[in-house]
Amino acid sequence: MRAVTVSPRVRDSLRLVEDWPEPAAEEGAILVEALAVGVCGTDLEIVEGQYGEAPPSQERLVIGHESLGRVLEDPTGTLHPGDLVAAVVRHPDPVPCPNCAVDEWDMCRNGRYTEHGIKGLPGFARDRWRVQPRFAVPLDTTLARVGVLLEPTSVVAKAWEHIERVGHRAQWDPRIALITGAGPIGLLAALLATQRGLTVHVLDRNTTGPKPDLVRALGATYHTGSVNDVDVEPDVLVECTGAPTVVLDAMCKVGPTGVVCLTGMSTGGRIIDFDAGALNRTLVLENNAVIGSVNANRRHWGQAADALARADRSWLESLITRRVPMSDFATAYSISDGDIKVVLDLTA
Repeated sequence: MRAVTVSPRVRDSLRLVEDWPEPAAEEGAILVEALAVGVCGTDLEIVEGQYGEAPPSQERLVIGHESLGRVLEDPTGTLHPGDLVAAVVRHPDPVPCPNCAVDEWDMCRNGRYTEHGIKGLPGFARDRWRVQPRFAVPLDTTLARVGVLLEPTSVVAKAWEHIERVGHRAQWDPRIALITGAGPIGLLAALLATQRGLTVHVLDRNTTGPKPDLVRALGATYHTGSVNDVDVEPDVLVECTGAPTVVLDAMCKVGPTGVVCLTGMSTGGRIIDFDAGALNRTLVLENNAVIGSVNANRRHWGQAADALARADRSWLESLITRRVPMSDFATAYSISDGDIKVVLDLTA
């Protein structure tokens, strides 16, 4: 069996292993044939040796956490052979903490959770994998070409659920959403915003390529420049870049009683001259809220599957700008101009 692996925290250790062991029975009762694995920034950082943790007693980590597969066998009867399925990435810690104890492992308090392809669990960039029924998410059969987008969509589904929970702390009727960043997370955030009936604006630095057309195809408005150049006062702002200046501008941009949700990850070490007092004054006087959101639990994966099922298939497929066969696996983990979502095709 083939598997794409790394030596965790060792730069440039990416390897295709041709004789990787079959998935162990303890991984789960459901045996799945892998169809595709999405590649994201987390994978690139693991390949660069920034982080990653192999399963206990193993030296190498199978990477890939954005999964799509077809069921080969399920003795539990939860799914059936031929069903399309994805697997939840994060598993609860063994203690468990109060959140993991109620299946909110995305909100783990002690950091002892595990994650497929990232931390302590093998990933999905291998020909076959197993999953426990509670972590198996069935997909509509029409999503065979785009179901690999389920994991990033689950992240966005959680963000929107939390935005709405916070927003409803008072009378709230949001009308305008601004999304900063038109990568996969930003575009999917815009998709879910349009599905909620909001007027959507998307800000990105790209002036050419597929992003402007993808935004317009949603009925949304595409902007370039800075956050302050966008001439709207959003009720919701979903920040998807992690760029420090954009993050700070976003917190100042949202309208009264608005909600800013931070989903992008910033790198440390950059000092910015910023009027923190003015930000404090704005947040307090306008009753604004700023929240961070990462990962997703099983409920959000179900919400994401519903959102993809309602979306235009051709639009979703346009997000996948490069499909790389397993034989050319290394090129999937290098950045190319115009990339939005790169997918490793395990059937090719």
